[in-house]
Amino acid sequence: MTASAIGGTGTARRGARRRFARTPVAVVSWALVLAYVLLAVAGPLLVTGDPLRQSPSALLPMGSPGHLLGTDDLGRDQLVRLVHGAQPLLMVALAATVLATVVGVAIGLAAGYLGGRAEQLLMRLTDVALAFPSVLLIILLVAAAGPGTSSLVVGVGIALAPGIARLMRALAARESARDHVLASRMAGTGGLRIALTEVLPGTVGPLLVQVLTTLSVAAGFAAGMSYLGLGIQPPTPDWGYMVQSGQEFLYTAPSLVVLPALATLVFVVACNFVGDDVRDALDRKGTP
Repeated sequence: MTASAIGGTGTARRGARRRFARTPVAVVSWALVLAYVLLAVAGPLLVTGDPLRQSPSALLPMGSPGHLLGTDDLGRDQLVRLVHGAQPLLMVALAATVLATVVGVAIGLAAGYLGGRAEQLLMRLTDVALAFPSVLLIILLVAAAGPGTSSLVVGVGIALAPGIARLMRALAARESARDHVLASRMAGTGGLRIALTEVLPGTVGPLLVQVLTTLSVAAGFAAGMSYLGLGIQPPTPDWGYMVQSGQEFLYTAPSLVVLPALATLVFVVACNFVGDDVRDALDRKGTP
């Protein structure tokens, strides 16, 4: 590799870094999202302890020495449960987002590329799904399959897929009208190959922003369903269930509710700001 090539690569990387995280809010948001990911992956290794272990001699934050954030009503260490609760919530949110993206992209890409009756049929089905409030649709799907992690992932993923499908349809329709796509059609290239290699790559930027927003919404729904008893089931530590079980002691031990609720809220807000930063960075990249 020549010196000019190396210099060009370094310049491109510095330019990419300058496009992202240009504001203090964006920097903090990226740091928080990364911290949550590290907490979910390595937190249980760094904060040792059994989140299910009960200490009858130490109940609730007041009067529980040896526990940094106190204990719950069963004597379980609050800090350990918070750290261990990050992983199941984030895994559910990530899995649901992946499912929503796969389903939404497949529907939207087919509708936007094919057009005609196929587009009308797929978009009408999408409109029907969007007509249901997301919370109600998730409750119906989870209740039908039974409470649990798998049904929660499917419920949240299916409920969030129509939003991605509608965006993807608009992006695919725009890309399908470009000259290089029309040239591939005239050359006799297969429709599936054109859709995957010519249309889909042009939609990645706006789609990434939507996926990040979907991730934040999925995390909120996952915590909300666990709060209602339809999500991650005890005794697995989960922030949503921790809020539900601690609300009885809201006035005597508010940290049982405030800490897991705040942890969920910060992640949701940080993901939204990261999505905004990615969108702004892509806009700046496209500006001459």
